[in-house]
Amino acid sequence: MGLFFGISVSLYLLLVLSFSSKTIDSLSVNVMEGSLYVNGSASISFIDEDFICATLDWWPPEKCDYGSCSWGNASLLNLDLDNKILFNAIKAFSPLKIRLGGTLQDKVIYQKINNQETCPDFTKNTSLMFGFTNGCLTMSRWDQLNIFFRNSGAKVVFGLNALSGRTIGLDGTAIGSWDSSKAEALIRYTVNKGYIISGWELGNELSANGIGTSVTAKQYASDTISLQNLVQKIYTGFQEKPIVLGPGGFYDADWFTEYVNESSNALQVITQHIYNLGPGVDDHLVEKILDPSYLDGGAQPFRDLQNILKKSGNCTVAWVGEAGGAYNSGRNLVSNAFVFGFWYLDQLGMASMYDTKTYCRQTLIGGNYGLLNTATFVPNPDYYSALLWHRLMGRQVLSTNFTSTNKIRSYAHCSKTSGGITLLLINLDGFNKTNVGIYIENATTIITSTQQNPKQKQKQRTNFSKMLRDPKIYEASRDEYHLTAKDGDLHSQIVLLNGNELLVNSWGVIPSLEPIRCNFSSPIMVAPFSIVFVHIPTIRVPACT
Repeated sequence: MGLFFGISVSLYLLLVLSFSSKTIDSLSVNVMEGSLYVNGSASISFIDEDFICATLDWWPPEKCDYGSCSWGNASLLNLDLDNKILFNAIKAFSPLKIRLGGTLQDKVIYQKINNQETCPDFTKNTSLMFGFTNGCLTMSRWDQLNIFFRNSGAKVVFGLNALSGRTIGLDGTAIGSWDSSKAEALIRYTVNKGYIISGWELGNELSANGIGTSVTAKQYASDTISLQNLVQKIYTGFQEKPIVLGPGGFYDADWFTEYVNESSNALQVITQHIYNLGPGVDDHLVEKILDPSYLDGGAQPFRDLQNILKKSGNCTVAWVGEAGGAYNSGRNLVSNAFVFGFWYLDQLGMASMYDTKTYCRQTLIGGNYGLLNTATFVPNPDYYSALLWHRLMGRQVLSTNFTSTNKIRSYAHCSKTSGGITLLLINLDGFNKTNVGIYIENATTIITSTQQNPKQKQKQRTNFSKMLRDPKIYEASRDEYHLTAKDGDLHSQIVLLNGNELLVNSWGVIPSLEPIRCNFSSPIMVAPFSIVFVHIPTIRVPACT
């Protein structure tokens, strides 16, 4: 039998947020009823344990979009690695998967060992591809980065320059095969220094039509095989070898199909980039984010890529290697504000449902879409959303169906911290609070009674009517994490957790994320314009055992 918590309760947990997203209205909250069905029989897909990933880019301070220069000192070449907030923000995940790459990675020169020649920085030049000259990664800076990542608990994927050795033809396409010699020198140096890299990714946005230039799928596959052979050679004798990823580009059915098939098992992870909200200058970004139909369209590339992988018959899995939502650095006070969490968490939920193993947010810091503020390093709202997901959502993904309003987005996973389940509920409605009753198929309750020894647990299958009569059920509880915008302003860069501001203290310590404890049998109350994680440790379903 299932569990159904459908008791109508009228409780004003939070002030209503106006649709304009700028002020708190004095309007009373409308209360709706809804039902969430969770199928606990079997998982529909699996994600990596370290599913949450963030990127660090190469853009120098001179990178500007629409007259705004939003990158500051967030480049891999100038980022302040001594900043205690940055260190603590990464350490809080233990580990945080970080992808090092971006547009300029295909213009990065790796300094030769013991080479005392000048190693130039990226210099702005609008007549060149990507608008910048080549830039150089010194080995001293590579040392600093690796030591920092090791100490902060990061799990690193590095994007290699895939244009090395190629020339650009008159039609704008890249001609020739990849010259792996410079990458080989960097990888050998990395191994000799004892630095651990989890994966080596070839190129950035060179697939299909490409950005700036492109490489044919057949040639890219051949280059990927070369990289895999290189990794196997250099890491001979290592029990665990880095994975090989590519192409770090935008989904194109024909190109991706040929690339997967031609690469065979040399390609362990195929990475696609997601910027489905359009340009950062678009004045309608918030409208798109709050439109359920628009969000639904985001599932298509996940679904299509999985179909390609299933038909290929090889072992390649899918990642989102870079996702900033709005391209050209995002939009200030949108992609770095509370409202963006609706898009971001919905993307995480949808990607998980289609067996996407990892999802890398553009960026950890830099541009107008960083999880951290570029100038102060203080976490933006989506940082806390990412951290809650990382801590609560387990690998097994469960099927859900919500009935009532299409403004509620729902996802469910086996819990990461218990044998129970964790729910994610996103309310895109600014006027209606929804009381959510839950029906869980094939659920078993684990009840710890105050009359028992705390170590003794009682298992029972139950239905709604029995639940109301059993006092032990009322002694059980669940943990809830309600995220809302400060002052009801969707453009706020301060988020409230259960009504309390999340703030970094003077030592740069990331705040603890404490839940509120709610009665097991009551409905989940989802406030207007809010995000709710719900951990139910007392539920057991076959999918999570």
